Amino acid sequence: MNARMDTQDACDLRFGQVGIANVRIRRVDAAALCDELERRVRTAPQLFSRAAVVLDLSHLLELPDDGTVDALLEAVRSAGMLPVGLAYGTSEMEALALRMGLPLIAKFRAAYEPADGGSIAPPAPPAEPVRRAEAVRSEPAPPAAAPLGAQSIDGAVRSGQQVYARDRDLVINGVVANGAEVIADGSIHIYGSLRGRAMAGAQGDEKARIYISDFRAELVAIAGHYRVFEQIPKDLEGQSVRCWLEGEKLLIAKL
Repeated sequence: MNARMDTQDACDLRFGQVGIANVRIRRVDAAALCDELERRVRTAPQLFSRAAVVLDLSHLLELPDDGTVDALLEAVRSAGMLPVGLAYGTSEMEALALRMGLPLIAKFRAAYEPADGGSIAPPAPPAEPVRRAEAVRSEPAPPAAAPLGAQSIDGAVRSGQQVYARDRDLVINGVVANGAEVIADGSIHIYGSLRGRAMAGAQGDEKARIYISDFRAELVAIAGHYRVFEQIPKDLEGQSVRCWLEGEKLLIAKL
């Protein structure tokens, strides 16, 4: 008798939203990087210890050589974090990622391009040629897309869950538990207790805000600027608060 063949798939492969931190390198100094990341891990070990991170080299004017990048990756590991990829950049960055055996993570490209247009930033598209006025035919402008309404969640966001509102605000009518994440490209309104993490302006919108009825957060962040529980004044705990950015500083105040 022939043995029964097992036709069940060996695995499922799916894509979803995951919480990955970005380590943007401002200067090439592996020892200083390790020291800085170790300090962050000590400040909030539950958040940063063994956290998955992407190494972002786009702020540097010149791409480091392979040995230097390997030293930076080892500094991240030594600090207690786990580098899982490189932030998307140029074709040279793609070749570097291939040599390092790491994937490129395109999610972080737009928010961290060098402000001075350095060599790592993608080149600007070529300008359209100037045409004589009589050769241009006026075409009606396409209608503007209607803005998306806020995504609303009624009920608790449980530990281990993540909610992401793409291209819109997020409204939570309930508790965000410890270990849960709520993320929005726009602002976040939580009519309940925030005990987990809230990240607004996920695609770099520095005008985004976070409003919370009962503030007990593990972390709040706007456009990549964050504050963790240990950095939050005790007199704000349990209060109704708002969070916003002034420059690169994330501020929190009672409502």
